[in-house]
Amino acid sequence: MFNIQLKHLLTLPATAIIISSCNNNDDPSDIGTYDFSPILNHVSENVITATYGDLHSKSQSLITAVENFNADRSSTNLEAARQAWRDCRIPWEQSEGFLFGPVSTEGIDPAIDSWPVNVIDLDAVLASGESLTKAYVDALEGTLKGFHTIEYLLWGTDGDKSAAAFTDREFEYLSAVTQSLEGATQQLYDAWHSGGDNFQLNIAQAGTATSIYPSQKSAMQELVNGMIGIADEVANGKINEPLTNMDVTLEESHFSSNSKADFMDNIRSIKNVYLGSYLMDGEGISDYIKSLNSSVDDDVIAHIDAAILAIENIPGDFSDAIFTNTTSVEAAQQSVRDLQSILESAVKPLIDNY
Repeated sequence: MFNIQLKHLLTLPATAIIISSCNNNDDPSDIGTYDFSPILNHVSENVITATYGDLHSKSQSLITAVENFNADRSSTNLEAARQAWRDCRIPWEQSEGFLFGPVSTEGIDPAIDSWPVNVIDLDAVLASGESLTKAYVDALEGTLKGFHTIEYLLWGTDGDKSAAAFTDREFEYLSAVTQSLEGATQQLYDAWHSGGDNFQLNIAQAGTATSIYPSQKSAMQELVNGMIGIADEVANGKINEPLTNMDVTLEESHFSSNSKADFMDNIRSIKNVYLGSYLMDGEGISDYIKSLNSSVDDDVIAHIDAAILAIENIPGDFSDAIFTNTTSVEAAQQSVRDLQSILESAVKPLIDNY
């Protein structure tokens, strides 16, 4: 998620977790000779690249749903377009645990997920005489395109926009902006998969001359830092800002009331990389941690599941809960912070000290 607002991140003390200095599953002398290739191969291809492939596929489905709504402007087709947006949102939010590589270096993130929406300028574009084509929208700044502009157009400011309220001009923008999103997701997928620029090879072959990563360890550190980064973002940005300011305009995905789903999928992105699971299961970071200390591995998995459950258990919409169920929101925030802490204090050292 690319947030143009500054985040006031909290510095948290690491949870005191005692990690046994001995390897409780294997001979300690094996540390330093571990082959990370199965983990790096599987995560790069079947988690990261597969997630981006799924994102691109669902962005195409979103275009179809919007076109169907434009052709028949019924409430049923409006809801189908909204559901297609939610479906497309899932793989994007589940990719935020690995916001490195082309999504960052090629500036793709702002084109997909800039927030908040620049409503004033968006309304000005709608009122203009410009031809709203994909090329025109592609050239706009991030806060006038991507997921949240589509969300704003589909739901409206208060989340209750009716099918009859859509203007022809809004449909023109909606068609162009969904095509622009699809183009950005295509660019991202092409940057990673083997038939494109094949960035996944950098992870899979870390430590060789063909990779930008000088060692397998450095690639593993990239993955772990990505997990820590999104836990920090969810706890100390996405939840913290609207909660501490009591301001729903600071809440991402508040037009659609999709915030809780976003947060849970962000934590699932951690789970997917850690366990090596997305559309198919394989080796993940868990396999290495378990080989050193199975109790730490069990604890990490428990913290991941607890964080997802705590977010799910926030009653109703997040927009209402920050006012009416503050305790449950704070509990979810703390659970995500606990997850961040164990990743920093237990998982990261086992990689860093390899």
